[in-house]
Amino acid sequence: MDKLDAAIIEVLEHDGRISNTDLAAAVGLTPGPCLRRVQRLESTGVIRGYRAEIDPKAVGRAFEVILDVELTNFDRKSVERFENTMAAFDEVTEMHRLFGSPDYFVRVKVADLPAYEAFLSDRVMTIPGIQKVSSRFTMKTIKG
Repeated sequence: MDKLDAAIIEVLEHDGRISNTDLAAAVGLTPGPCLRRVQRLESTGVIRGYRAEIDPKAVGRAFEVILDVELTNFDRKSVERFENTMAAFDEVTEMHRLFGSPDYFVRVKVADLPAYEAFLSDRVMTIPGIQKVSSRFTMKTIKG
């Protein structure tokens, strides 16, 4: 990857809907070579896809909670069951397995506090092998 590829990626990170002509002008290329570079970046997996940024309030997900989750068992079956179950929940928008404690960092987005309480009680806490869940509520998003 060279400087032009990096410039293309930077522009696309900020505006994934930019036209090829405008992208080419922004990085100092003509449209043909720019398109070939974008297609190569896509085919090699550097660019994995494009998506829309959605207003969480508009889709009932304005209430964000960060979960720290600790498990009781770390055998392969228990870990896979927990990870697969949590990842399948629509409310879970981000999930990371960590070194050390806690075992997992999970970002959850729901409509409001009652929706979160129901999600936690009826879904998360029914997963076998959870030792502890700590919830942290977002006060303000600075950069997201």
